[in-house]
Amino acid sequence: MASSKIETFEDFARVHALLLASSGIPPPLHRQLFHKLSAETFDGGDFFRVEPCGDDPQRRLVLAAELMEKESQLFLVDHAWTFRLPDARKQLLEIPGLAQRMASLMCVDLDLASSHENGHVEPGESHGNNDTGNVAEILEQEIHNAGEKGAEGVLWLELEELNIDDAMLCSLDLSNKFPNLVALSLCGNNLQNPEAVLQEVTKFKSLRALWLNDNPVLKNCDDLMDLIVKNIPRLEIYCSCLTDNFSEWALGFCGGMYGKDNPGCFNYASLSLERLTSLDLSDRCIHSLINKKFSPEEMPCLSHLNLRRNPFDKNSADDLIQLLNGFSSLHSLEVDIPGPLGKSAIEILESIPNISSLNGVSASEVLETGKHWVDSNLQPRFPQWDPDESLADRVISAMWLYLMTYRLADEEKLDETPVWYVMDELGSALRHSDMPNFRVTPFLYMPDGKLTSAISFSVLWPTQIVHQGDECTRDFLFGIGEDKQRSARLTAWFHTPEHYFMEAYEKHRQLLDSKKFTFASPCIEPSKTKSLLQDDGSALRVYTDIPQVEEFLTRPEFILTTDPKDANIIWTSMQVDDEMKKATGLTDGQYINQFPFEACLVMKHHLAETIEKALGSPEWFQPTYNLETHLSQLIGNYYARRRDGLDNLWILKPWNMARTIDTTVTGDLSAIIRLMETGPKICQKYIERPALFNGRKFDLRYIVLVRSMRPLEIFIADVFWARLANNPYSLDKSTLSEYETHFTVMNYIGRLNHMNTPDFVEEFEKEHQVKWLDIHQRIRKMIRAVFESAAAIFPDMQRSTSRAIYGVDVMLDRFFQPKLLEVTYCPDCTRACKYDTRAIVGNGETVKGSDFFNYVFGCLFLNETKHVSPL
Repeated sequence: MASSKIETFEDFARVHALLLASSGIPPPLHRQLFHKLSAETFDGGDFFRVEPCGDDPQRRLVLAAELMEKESQLFLVDHAWTFRLPDARKQLLEIPGLAQRMASLMCVDLDLASSHENGHVEPGESHGNNDTGNVAEILEQEIHNAGEKGAEGVLWLELEELNIDDAMLCSLDLSNKFPNLVALSLCGNNLQNPEAVLQEVTKFKSLRALWLNDNPVLKNCDDLMDLIVKNIPRLEIYCSCLTDNFSEWALGFCGGMYGKDNPGCFNYASLSLERLTSLDLSDRCIHSLINKKFSPEEMPCLSHLNLRRNPFDKNSADDLIQLLNGFSSLHSLEVDIPGPLGKSAIEILESIPNISSLNGVSASEVLETGKHWVDSNLQPRFPQWDPDESLADRVISAMWLYLMTYRLADEEKLDETPVWYVMDELGSALRHSDMPNFRVTPFLYMPDGKLTSAISFSVLWPTQIVHQGDECTRDFLFGIGEDKQRSARLTAWFHTPEHYFMEAYEKHRQLLDSKKFTFASPCIEPSKTKSLLQDDGSALRVYTDIPQVEEFLTRPEFILTTDPKDANIIWTSMQVDDEMKKATGLTDGQYINQFPFEACLVMKHHLAETIEKALGSPEWFQPTYNLETHLSQLIGNYYARRRDGLDNLWILKPWNMARTIDTTVTGDLSAIIRLMETGPKICQKYIERPALFNGRKFDLRYIVLVRSMRPLEIFIADVFWARLANNPYSLDKSTLSEYETHFTVMNYIGRLNHMNTPDFVEEFEKEHQVKWLDIHQRIRKMIRAVFESAAAIFPDMQRSTSRAIYGVDVMLDRFFQPKLLEVTYCPDCTRACKYDTRAIVGNGETVKGSDFFNYVFGCLFLNETKHVSPL
């Protein structure tokens, strides 16, 4: 037999053709990729270096080579950790060294290193230049630099991080030595007494700028700023903030015109603002921008303006927009969105038409893509952890800032569970940019030519010319534009404008509230459907592909046939559409176990939409968001709950998957957003305080039989099934990934412990001192409302030749109020056929599981009501 092992580039290209085409790797680099994969060449360390980002708990990747041309080279990046999501915690706890490596890679172990290793200095420790002698030397040097003018000519004095305390400040007698000071910086010292500081600094009557940043005194006196400004009338800058007195000097300082080398006052030649082209007023605590010096007349050449993170609470949006429109040369603007100038990027650009760049993004791109807010300078989210948290818990919280994902597939099927991975230290140091210079993509190398031999790597290559010392970046959301909610999805990694999302949520909530009490039942006078039983007594022919129907449908009124064209009734697990009818020869006169548009019930995102359109937000349906369309509203709800101190645990469910596949419980906003990458999902508020049965979570499966949608004619089976979790319920974070703690469907995962329904009810009533029939009536009312909603919103759902059964899953909260979980298309109901049980409603007779389809078919096609009750 010929070997399938990859030996030549031609073999590699043939076997990996689809992967190469989908990866985006430039074809000229394919041969280089083959050679590096064959030899397992990891040579990134020869071209790049990883370095810390100052005090931020993250690292960045920098090009160490002299120059790298666009698409000139390709690098393999190893995967330091690969896992399925439910296994993450277990691996961190059991694989030696994994938690330690991931904690270091994600920078969540910094507090475990010594304070000196992290550059931390305890109060009283020395930086090496923080005694009185060093202060004196600095002062003498400043006087020397002033030359003939001596101390009186010193206008700018910086005494930073010298451990100056209150007593030393008083002893220095700075106001007498340097009477003409314009700017004084005392940042990073040990000043604590407000009275002492106030006494000394208010002696400088010509002071324009005073910096006391990073001194304990700022925390010791809330009104210190007011007292200082009141006593230094000319002060324009206080602790980096502009005072209400700011004028030409402060604007010149923010524009880079004035500084230590050119204080801009007295016998130094002042520079006019006329030539100023760029002005950064960010983080200046400006309350009013209306100022005679901030004007088009004073700054006619101003082309770039940064107004981020200022309250402007004394100005209206109209006043600010009118002022900015006067700057004819202003083309680039940076501002908070939403913020003082408007709620959205589009609104601001329409109000200030001269702007060609907003927050670093071209105005044309904003208007073309419909971006509501843009920000090229978003502050990154850094991992948060408690000192007592284990390394595993820290990594679980931080990993969503680093994870990437893929899903395996072959010719036969798609892997139901996605794979998540963390790139090695080099790959994980690639930070985000909207205009990246590198691209990275996962790649599965199959050295034996088969998926079973696949080894996963990431492939990195330059997409721009990169020079030595440049930071290497990638687009975390490559290929995702505003049509796929790019701006909102950046919230996974960055602090985006909370107000924008909270406003989006508030509008959504108001829309739902407007639907309350407006729903009217579509039912008119109910008319019973006719029995299909023929006058001559001949049996109804049934075609089915469901084994349980073949085995358990034993009533003489029905006979099975293998020819679908010959059948009166088609009971199938396949979707019956026009194509299927054409292929099988089915006709419109045959009865089918499906209703048109039933996706409005059985697909989770459509179910939520149906209920919201009909009823708004009924108390029996948890807040639910389709992440593909309503991510902003979900983020706003998350922020609002956090603001109000409410719990924030959510459950993510794929639109149309059963058995809790790819379903996750989390309270991590970054995790919620990142989980969108594994397929379309809804995000639903988790029922954190459910009713429990012997300390365990449970839900209830009801079977609903539908004869007609208009008029609505539905029945509920007298028997329902309680599904129990295996483990005691817990909200501890360490349990959120435990299937047998938070999920109840044990048919496929975990131990299946069947409990007879009447026994469950008896024990539940005894444990909680409630009457089950009261709960049952609330559930019946809720189920009726669900199907009324579908009939009202989708009137075309009715078809006279449709009959169907659905599974309705219900959970009870701690007040024993029902909560709808989902509606499932339920063609086989295999579990119902497994057990005999006694009906707890109706006449209490024992219901044989093997007779389940007999009374289902009797109800739907013969108009019988044995073991079912009308809703």
